[in-house]
Amino acid sequence: MSEFFGSLCIYSPLIFSSHATCLNMILLICIVLCFVLLVSCSLSGATVNFTLSHQHSNPEAVVQEVQRRILASTSNAESHDQQSCTTGNPIDDCWQCDPNWGNNRQRLADCAIGFGQGASGGKGGQIYAVTDSSDNDVEDPKPGTLRFGVVQAEPLWIIFAANMQIKLSHELIVSSFKTIDGRGANVYITGKGCITIQDVSNVIIHNIHVYNCVPSGSADIRLNPGQVEHKGKSDGDGISISGSRNVWVDHCAISHCTDGLVDVTVGSTAVTISNNYFSHHDKVMLLGHSDKYTPDKGMQVTIAFNHFGVQLIQRMPRCRHGYFHLVNNDYTEWQMYAIGGSADPTIISQGNRYTAPNDASSKQVTKRLDTDEGDWAGWDWRSDGDVMVNGAYFVPSGQGDLYTKDSGAEPRSAAMIDRLTSAAGVLGGPRDNGDHISHDGGTNSDENGSGGGMTFGSGDGMTFGSAGMEFGSANPPLSPSTAIFLSVIVVATLEMITRNGAVLPLELL
Repeated sequence: MSEFFGSLCIYSPLIFSSHATCLNMILLICIVLCFVLLVSCSLSGATVNFTLSHQHSNPEAVVQEVQRRILASTSNAESHDQQSCTTGNPIDDCWQCDPNWGNNRQRLADCAIGFGQGASGGKGGQIYAVTDSSDNDVEDPKPGTLRFGVVQAEPLWIIFAANMQIKLSHELIVSSFKTIDGRGANVYITGKGCITIQDVSNVIIHNIHVYNCVPSGSADIRLNPGQVEHKGKSDGDGISISGSRNVWVDHCAISHCTDGLVDVTVGSTAVTISNNYFSHHDKVMLLGHSDKYTPDKGMQVTIAFNHFGVQLIQRMPRCRHGYFHLVNNDYTEWQMYAIGGSADPTIISQGNRYTAPNDASSKQVTKRLDTDEGDWAGWDWRSDGDVMVNGAYFVPSGQGDLYTKDSGAEPRSAAMIDRLTSAAGVLGGPRDNGDHISHDGGTNSDENGSGGGMTFGSGDGMTFGSAGMEFGSANPPLSPSTAIFLSVIVVATLEMITRNGAVLPLELL
């Protein structure tokens, strides 16, 4: 073998500048391949324990803490008169009771609950105001636009100077440590691709209408001031979260997109989805990349105080691997099922209200997909304190204990669900985006509507943010010989890693 590598070095002057360089490179390659072999062997074992960065080591403790927060807020609300600002919703009561919240917007970052409570967004950063609703240049976005703000390197708290509709020309790729805060304005995001949160951390999306999102074509899109990347066709999700952590989506009205309204995939974790109003859609929410993508075992998502409303069909959510806490949501319509799953997810349902459709064949809240009962009987799916309306019923499984009775965290009754979800959706605006949906082809998930036809101004000439910032240039391309050589190594590595149907996240490599 050593003679073979030596001959390769002698007869490969176009690739390697010297014999010593060649041998060093081969030694490095051998080390990498040995590591890949070890990883591949571990994947072939009967049990693989995947963990993700920022995965909580004790998810039951997070469930209990959420219940304590709700209990404290609801008890406080009940002890005050009707004139009090308290609602019993711990997220809203955290910041809305401050009459000067507009001067302290970043207080919101301290108000999340559940697995995504660590999402800091743009806390500590500058306020950047969107004054221009256009989206004409995705490679070099114009200062004052939303796209310019979300690609900056530093933390930013992004607000809007006026009511506006932003019709995206391609997916809006949000970088780390950003808050998109629509409070104080009616902000509608629609068009191609919509919001993409990919391989980043600490993102907050708050008080935004997202609707009529359709797939975008391929384009060179700026990811940050120093990087432009070629992106292929997007799925047409309203909000797509992949490979990311510490993400919080709160008080949005999301409807009628080509694919999912909110999808969380590819090893994302530490996510909270709260106070949103979902309507007019088929496949509402997907949590998990695929049944074979076992790194999603570390996915942890809290779904709280949302309203699942008009013309919804299924996936509220549809779960794969991972741990999912659904608490105090109001399900007023589904046509197939509300909560679905495969690949042994843990689903904790507490204090939700499930109102079944009149169709006698669709009364069941739960649906196990592509799995025999003998396989799913041990899955941990629990219903605690839920209210079932119009014949709805939840089929539990597994033997898990939800909490210790002396923890003080017993689930709050769903009797307060009207109060807890009364403000779900965009604050101060319509909860339902129905008036802005294109109905040319009905309301199915394949319609390619292009927006609601609303026209807003593009700002009032005010100057905000870091106008005039120059973007750095990308690194020079590799030489052809180096690119070919590295490509072969990458392909071989990916083939070995994915042979068992799972791609390892970077945290494991």
